[in-house]
Amino acid sequence: MWPIVGLVYGTVLGIAAAAGGFAAFVAVLVFGVLGYLGGRAIAGDLDLGEVFGTARTRRGPTS
Repeated sequence: MWPIVGLVYGTVLGIAAAAGGFAAFVAVLVFGVLGYLGGRAIAGDLDLGEVFGTARTRRGPTS
C-alpha cells in the first residue's frame, strides 16, 4: 500500500510544481507532511509530546 501512496503523493507534487511553480510545490509538500503527522497522531501511532519533549532535551542546558 505505501508504494502506491508514495506514487500518488509524488504525482500530486509534480502536478503542483508544473501548474503552480515552486510555491505550490512547497505548499503541497508542507500540507502533506502536516496531514501525515496529524493522521499518525490521531491514530495513536505518534506521540507529539514525546516528539517535542526529545527536541527540548537535545538542546542541552542554557547556561
